[in-house]
Amino acid sequence: MAVKYVFVTGGVVSGLGKGITAASLGRLLKARGYRVTMQKFDPYINMDPGTMNPIQHGEVFVTDDGTETDLDLGHYERFIDESMDRGSNVTTGKVYWTVLNKERHGDYGGGTVQVIPHITDEIKRRFYRSAGPETTIAIIEVGGTIGDIESQPFLEAIRQFRAEVGRENAILLLVTLIPYLRCSQELKTKPTQMAVKSMQGMGLQPDILICRSEQPLPRSMKEKIALFCNVTPGHVIENLDMDSLYEVPLAMERENLAPAVCHLLNLECPAPDLDDWKTMVDALKHPKQRVTVALVGKYTQLHDAYLSVAEALRHGGAPTYSDVHIDWVDSETLTDENTAQRLGSADAILVPGGFGDRGIDGMLRAIRYARENRVPFLGLCLGMQLSIVEYARDVLGLSDAHSIEFAPDTAHPVVALLPGQEQIRDLGGTLRLGAFPCCLSENSLARSLYGTPQIEERHRHRYEVNNDYRQVLSESGLIFSGISPDGRIAEMCELPSDIHPFFIATQAHPEFKSRPNRPHPLFRGLVEAAQESRAGDGSPCGLR
Repeated sequence: MAVKYVFVTGGVVSGLGKGITAASLGRLLKARGYRVTMQKFDPYINMDPGTMNPIQHGEVFVTDDGTETDLDLGHYERFIDESMDRGSNVTTGKVYWTVLNKERHGDYGGGTVQVIPHITDEIKRRFYRSAGPETTIAIIEVGGTIGDIESQPFLEAIRQFRAEVGRENAILLLVTLIPYLRCSQELKTKPTQMAVKSMQGMGLQPDILICRSEQPLPRSMKEKIALFCNVTPGHVIENLDMDSLYEVPLAMERENLAPAVCHLLNLECPAPDLDDWKTMVDALKHPKQRVTVALVGKYTQLHDAYLSVAEALRHGGAPTYSDVHIDWVDSETLTDENTAQRLGSADAILVPGGFGDRGIDGMLRAIRYARENRVPFLGLCLGMQLSIVEYARDVLGLSDAHSIEFAPDTAHPVVALLPGQEQIRDLGGTLRLGAFPCCLSENSLARSLYGTPQIEERHRHRYEVNNDYRQVLSESGLIFSGISPDGRIAEMCELPSDIHPFFIATQAHPEFKSRPNRPHPLFRGLVEAAQESRAGDGSPCGLR
């Protein structure tokens, strides 16, 4: 069967939600029975986001095969419930790296290497998808905005590609802005017209316009946009701000986005199955209770640095119609004097991942507060490693216990490199990345939450629990409830239920596998434990 392509680009300004638009279209097409794949092309020259500052770029999303990608791929996975892979995120850096290596290898026979055709050919090569037994729709998002110098090779590649595969097999969506001037109470279409004109100057004609606006677009305005931008009125799609980003697919369905796409691609457009999605959105929009989760991290200045964690918490509240309020706590601000006051109103505490020693002391204080005050707790990656450090210090009495990441000369390295890695001087490329299996202990909290003896979670870290301390930690009451199949790596730890109602941590990043209509069990468990905690201390269970 054929492969059909939908390119999603942006105009006027950045931040209009190209990723959510693309992901929403993917959900609508998959709900109609089509096989959907998604891909992100980013114009920055970095090879991948793995070494980029989370406060500048947001979180690094990790796929099953261990690829570090842009956070938009998290939206893709959450919306279409399909796993991305190393081919799903392409940067300018990756494209040029490939072309330069081919030149060094002699693939171009000594010819002059140029943007056209060599760079554009490499981009087009990454567009193509293998045809399978059923129609596949490949949705490809191009980062940046029309007019950016960095994006021009990608747009030129799209122009060439559409000529190669035919207009009926590749269409172009432009996400653009219709600003609202409050002083005159007017919607303005000129920025959209200019964005389309810029595209036309590059030999590209958008087939569908996705118009972001604060106010509804009257039919007369859609007709005006269609006339000036050379599209049919039915292909001018209103995209208003929504209370929940998961409401966007339903809004796009009301605007008939999927029928427009299917018509342009000569595909049938059966009625979609969106029942479970509608139920989930209803739960998020009409909560019956609220819990507060303190997220204690070092990158809280930009919430997108913990995007998947925040979304997974919200997913965890949907089954019980719970609004999860996230209290963003900068771990650098926590001191011995203010920790109890700062965290006292939290129904649960979560310590996420991170790198570097900044803010570590505050995270340790938060973990100790959760453990000693029986506040439901979930530690992720660094959150688990620091849980081991805190337990070794405050329960075992090893006051100088630490991770060698932060204290290489500590006398009690309870978190360290695996055997065989100790002599590594250059730590570049030594992260444990991607999905790894984990065996769960019987009668453990982890086993009861997952409901299965073996799981697979995604990782992004370098340091592990030091096996030299596993026995003494276990003998003191800490349970290592998740272990790698070969027994070498402690993947999860927890406290017994008679000591703490919900205290669990994992080396993995389970947030990457949570879905809005299929919450991850660890996050759902944390939210439910938070609800029980509030009920137990006499707090009102309704909205507050």
